[in-house]
Amino acid sequence: MNASNRSSAIAALVIVLGFGLVLLGLPKLVLWIGDYSPALAAVVGTVGIMSFFIVLWLRARHQRRRDGNQ
Repeated sequence: MNASNRSSAIAALVIVLGFGLVLLGLPKLVLWIGDYSPALAAVVGTVGIMSFFIVLWLRARHQRRRDGNQ
């Protein structure tokens, strides 16, 4: 395992664990917001789920630019 692979593995671990913790609290947050506005709760839930994919997309985009492959 070289430094690049190790860095990628650590970054993936941090991303997965971070979003795992966020997703554990998301239902409680959505239910709390849903008491005030069901539409806002739906938006918060959607953004919470989509943020995982957006972060992965941004990371892949950054790596492609860094490696010179646009």
